[in-house]
Amino acid sequence: MHTPKKKLFLLDAMALIYRAHFAFVKNKRINSKGMDTGAVLGFTNALVEVINKESPTHLAVAFDTPAPTFRHQAFEAYKAHREAQPEDITLAIPYVKRVVRAFQIPVLEKEGYEADDIIGTLSRRAAQEDFLVYMMTPDKDFAQLVDDHILLYKPAFMGNGVAVLGKEEVLAQWGINQVDQVRDILGLRGDAVDNIPGIPGIGAKTAQKLVQIFGSVENLIANADQLQGKLRENVRTYGSQGVLSKELATIHTEVPLTFSLDQSHYQGPDEAQLKALFRELEFHNLLQRIPGKPSMRQSDTSQTVLFAIPLEMPQQALTPTEVSPSSVPLSTLTNTPHQYHLIDTPALRKELIYHLLLQEEVCVDTETTSIDPHQATLLGLAFAYYPGEAYYVPVPTNPKAAIPIVEEFKSVLESTTIRKIGQNLKYDINVLKRYGVNVGTPIFDTMLAHYLLAPDIRHNLNTMAEQYLHYTPLPIESLIGPKGKSQKNMQTVDINLIKEYAGEDADVTLQVYQKLAPEMATQGLTKMLHEVEFPLVNVLAAMEHTGVKVDTEALRILSESMAKEIQVLEQAIHNLAGDTFNIASPKQLGDMLFNKLKLTKTPKKTKSGQYTTGEEALQGLVKEHPIVDKIMEYRELKKLKSTYIDALPTMISPTDGMIHTSYNQAVTSTGRLSSTHPNLQNIPIRTAKGRAIRKAFVPRKAGHLLLTADYSQIELRIMASFAQDATMMAAFQAGKDIHQATASRLFKVPTEAVNKDMRRQAKTANFGIIYGISAFGLAQRLNIPRSEAAALIQAYFKEFPAIKTYMDTVIEKAKSQGYVTTLLGRKRELRDINSRNAGLRGFAERNAINAPIQGTAAEMIKLAMIHIHDWMLKKKLRSRMVLQVHDELVFDAPQEEIPLLQQHIPQMMQEALPLSVPIEVDVKIGANWLDVY
Repeated sequence: MHTPKKKLFLLDAMALIYRAHFAFVKNKRINSKGMDTGAVLGFTNALVEVINKESPTHLAVAFDTPAPTFRHQAFEAYKAHREAQPEDITLAIPYVKRVVRAFQIPVLEKEGYEADDIIGTLSRRAAQEDFLVYMMTPDKDFAQLVDDHILLYKPAFMGNGVAVLGKEEVLAQWGINQVDQVRDILGLRGDAVDNIPGIPGIGAKTAQKLVQIFGSVENLIANADQLQGKLRENVRTYGSQGVLSKELATIHTEVPLTFSLDQSHYQGPDEAQLKALFRELEFHNLLQRIPGKPSMRQSDTSQTVLFAIPLEMPQQALTPTEVSPSSVPLSTLTNTPHQYHLIDTPALRKELIYHLLLQEEVCVDTETTSIDPHQATLLGLAFAYYPGEAYYVPVPTNPKAAIPIVEEFKSVLESTTIRKIGQNLKYDINVLKRYGVNVGTPIFDTMLAHYLLAPDIRHNLNTMAEQYLHYTPLPIESLIGPKGKSQKNMQTVDINLIKEYAGEDADVTLQVYQKLAPEMATQGLTKMLHEVEFPLVNVLAAMEHTGVKVDTEALRILSESMAKEIQVLEQAIHNLAGDTFNIASPKQLGDMLFNKLKLTKTPKKTKSGQYTTGEEALQGLVKEHPIVDKIMEYRELKKLKSTYIDALPTMISPTDGMIHTSYNQAVTSTGRLSSTHPNLQNIPIRTAKGRAIRKAFVPRKAGHLLLTADYSQIELRIMASFAQDATMMAAFQAGKDIHQATASRLFKVPTEAVNKDMRRQAKTANFGIIYGISAFGLAQRLNIPRSEAAALIQAYFKEFPAIKTYMDTVIEKAKSQGYVTTLLGRKRELRDINSRNAGLRGFAERNAINAPIQGTAAEMIKLAMIHIHDWMLKKKLRSRMVLQVHDELVFDAPQEEIPLLQQHIPQMMQEALPLSVPIEVDVKIGANWLDVY
């Protein structure tokens, strides 16, 4: 098929503005003038995103007008029930138009018609003139216009990626045979938002079935005698209303427009106009992304004061509160007076240490050659304790020469009275540990503080500097060049440039800290920070430093065995296919499954037009052909082999023969830890092949064993405790098998009569309820009809009424305050909890139920880790905590210390965060990680 070279994007302005408004409704963007700019910002971000990522050759934006349209004339009550337009949107519309015009994009509107009709008209016209048209809108109604050269482009939103719908996607999604039948479905079911009545008693599913049978609203009415009962009566009575509703839902494509498509040719923005508008709106981040922004890499080091005593704020220091953010772009190193000093002699180091020891708080930052703290070579230390001032201490790259210099700063870094401030301090702690320094508490990590305040956004220094200081730090690329083969190493960079870069990092981190600390107190998060997250930093640093040992010979044997299994599977797949092809190629696999084997009549396709062959797509085809099961098994083995079996040996440190994973405290929004390089928390456990990898994890030396301590069903226990459900609490207090006890209640049989299938269904329901599972989701998991799943959920809530009451209460509270909290007060913002979009709202409601439970479970194991770590240090044990995986801790211990660990570790885990139900901890011992499973 011919692919047009001209690419036209038509934006539905009002739909995008409303979407942006509701995205920011719980996290408003108020500028210094008191204006809520969220709707304008959201729209602008979407526009910039599509320009940058999709490279349209032509662009236009369509707006509605306040004037009545032909639909109002046909049906006076059209959109009559809509709530009044929010004031923030009314104020935003003129600014959005200014943004569009500053980008030199046409603004299209015509009285008597909606933006939908303008877009529909131009789409049809452009398709005839050899354009590829993308209708950019979240509005489902546009699906009726999709054609070979007209696509529906749903922009990314709140974690959901961009969706591009062509004809096949629309037909599959709506369950119809022709795209035009979208109008018939809309006509039958109506639209409450636009007050389109439809035919009473006909919902989305009934409408779909009727259109599949009768083809159109008109044909349905003509054949109403074939229907039965109330449905027949309603179609006869309200048939004309259905026809009217179809007309109201129809997007007209013959709007009398004088607009020429050549006028939509996109040639870039009016830079000066756009910059002025962004400054007025205080869109500082967007301001930096306008093409032509000058690069600022110089610095002012003309000031001569060396060691400042913080008696008062210097007039020329970086003081963001004095900056008028609406009138100037983000500050940078070049236009901000500062004093960053090179401390490169013994005398200067001695004087710096003297002044550092006088401080109550000191910001510290390491400059190194690598992001891996276990392999990085230390290049220098940066310190700051006074805004606008910083001190950089270079050290030799030879560790033997560097250690004596680093040790000079031990009195500062190991002090138990000076608070060490840093950004991602765990990295610096691990680097310094290799140079003989154990950073002492107290500490303050700006990354973790920001994570508690806003868990769903980025926590890097650049983000915080822009947010709190109206400042953008020097990019590392300005020193070492862009990523790639030609990128330099920091060792080759001029020492004065490193001094500026490292000094700025310490200085900016200090100033971010000064903004963050009071906000933590205001938000009630100080206790969580200082009793959970900060103490955990040293625990995780110790675990990472210790590392975990893997048996490379066991992995080699497993790799060879799996390679043979993969080869056998590959041959079996080719035999079933009747041909050879590259199973790992999505294109060749899709061609085999859908063109040659024809496993389904309606295969899904990706944005690029390629058949979808992901796990979800294959799962739905398992019953269609035995080849599908083999392909899924083949993929599992290939992934295990490449991701873990063959990769783990390459990650062993040449220094100590251990694998040093990195634990992430500031990634998951629930508070759970994650790990990377490698991700040891995702090693599969559900399959025998996945579990086999655990056999390679072994103690670090002879005479040692692995001990695991695992919370038993902790999330269910937390749910029972939160809900105070008497039935579930009694089962836990009696030490019963909770899934068996649940099955007994659900299926009305004695406990001893519960069979494996009953227990399996009860277990799925127990854990599914925690995640707010729907009848559809439960039906899929249990492979049962949706009606049975719905009955199971209904029976569940009948047997455990307090659980249902708790869930409803949590959701209502979340709707009123916009967030939920864990037992210790960790907040999870839920921006979509009041969304008009049922899908987004449902997702937020599930998070409202689950986040407090998952977050409390995370807090419990974090506190346990802190207590166990402190106890092991106090007892001077040789045992080490080496892994944390969800609700499980793994210890590498000498055999003689095992009895002591067995006695105390479960107790400390049980007492970490007491609940109103018993907490059980399973302890196991083995020669490798598989043995203790």
